[in-house]
Amino acid sequence: MFHPLKKMQAVSLAIVVLFFLWVPFGVFAAEPDAGTPSSGGELVVGLYATPPNLNPAIQSGMATQFPGTQIFAGLLRFDNDWNPHPYLAEKWEISKDGLSVTLHLVKDAVFHDGEPITSEDVAFSILTVKALHPFKSMLAPVERVDTPDPHTAVIRLKKPHPAILLAMSPALLPILPKHVYGTVKKVRGHPANMKPTGSGPFKLEAFVPGKEIRLVKNKDFFIKGRPYMDRLTIKIIRNTLEESLAMETGDIQMMASFQDFNELNHLRSLDNLVVTENSFKGIGPICWLAFNLRNKPFDDVRVRKAIAYTIDSRFIVDTLFKGETAAETGPISSSSPFYSSDVNPYAQDFEKANRLLDEAGYPRNEAGKRFSFRITYMTEKTGVNQEIAEYLREIFSKNLGVEAIIEHPENFNDWVQKISDWEFDVTLDDVYNWGDPVIGVHRTYLSSNIRKGVIWSNTQGYRNQEVDLILEQAASELDFKKRYALYRKFQKIIVDELPVYPIYKPFFALAHDKNLGGTNQSIWGVMTPMDTVYWKQGTK
Repeated sequence: MFHPLKKMQAVSLAIVVLFFLWVPFGVFAAEPDAGTPSSGGELVVGLYATPPNLNPAIQSGMATQFPGTQIFAGLLRFDNDWNPHPYLAEKWEISKDGLSVTLHLVKDAVFHDGEPITSEDVAFSILTVKALHPFKSMLAPVERVDTPDPHTAVIRLKKPHPAILLAMSPALLPILPKHVYGTVKKVRGHPANMKPTGSGPFKLEAFVPGKEIRLVKNKDFFIKGRPYMDRLTIKIIRNTLEESLAMETGDIQMMASFQDFNELNHLRSLDNLVVTENSFKGIGPICWLAFNLRNKPFDDVRVRKAIAYTIDSRFIVDTLFKGETAAETGPISSSSPFYSSDVNPYAQDFEKANRLLDEAGYPRNEAGKRFSFRITYMTEKTGVNQEIAEYLREIFSKNLGVEAIIEHPENFNDWVQKISDWEFDVTLDDVYNWGDPVIGVHRTYLSSNIRKGVIWSNTQGYRNQEVDLILEQAASELDFKKRYALYRKFQKIIVDELPVYPIYKPFFALAHDKNLGGTNQSIWGVMTPMDTVYWKQGTK
């Protein structure tokens, strides 16, 4: 085995991941937070939505992945500097040609029902995620998984995969119990998705939709001495004011993501809390308007461009976010090493927007109106997204003669069903890059990922053979400069054709009680196992 890597500083994710592909690893020791851990106690965390289910193998989004990573263990875990660490895989090797990954599993890990975890469970989980997860490109190169013995799994790839290690994060590749699910075909509708049996640090005690998810310590967790907490309770809190008040009073001790900056600034001022703004560096979030290209008038790119020339993203950032975040310009997050600013910026231009609508065959009628359409958003993010929707409604009506009818889905799951079943015109949505474009970007634009009923896939119905080819090449290219050139070309095409219109970078931070330790341990924020979190001695 190669000598354990030292901490890498100022190195892009792309370079780090490419290096990982060619070098086998030793075992890393995680750096503990300052303060002495004490065992016991309960942590109450706020969550913005009721998850559709608790199985991250078939469902994306923080609502599922936060509780899911507590219930299910994964193969690797990543620290806050992008370094991979052992989890269910205690060590691993990648072949020199990049076409196989050999995983050596810990030998004493069991599921919550006492059944041992074997390589068969690993193979089953990988094939399940490959078949059913919204991120089709994430494990697309996987050809098969060999299981030469119960504690060795060998992933065989059709081509090199620059993001294969990131794809083994618990939020993306939870290890499922094959003996519970049986076959891959049975997984999507299986009742175990609501009452899962995993091998993570916490077991499910109760799931009360709309109210809470109660988890208890897994006393048979394979990492000895963990988790530190006896209980982890996830409160479903839809109102940001209510959540902020609960943080102030101590009724909840941790919350992630912020839609209301007045509440954020209030929390920053409280002596009993810590607000960490660099705790979700891996996800690369973008909020955008997604168009349903199947529906008129958005099947016409001139209409989509007219919408883009009407919106002032800078105004949204400066007014609603007090300038603390940034406007986005394309399909790849500006925080990514693959980001390119060499795209059309769509500076606000009402004259050009109106001319485009005239050319597209949507003139104003006698009342000055051109057409109407529906715009929807996730109701669990009512605060700022409702304000954006109302801003868009006003600016479209006033400057284009276009009526935007705001729809209010009853709840998060109602929104998920509406968008995944293609029953929308335009939606406001937060979508993550997930560290590498292969994982979080390709899924939105590949024509092969148009999958009805699957949220956060290519729900727009976008098809472009050139884009498909570019993404296919980028998904197996190991040279950073060549990958960057491919993604630069891809970004220019997408910004020109606008299946989505990027608006801003959603603000993510982690707020928690100052007496908590072990909190900022991963690039994935709370979408990582919380076995490291503890109450400092003498505080709880």
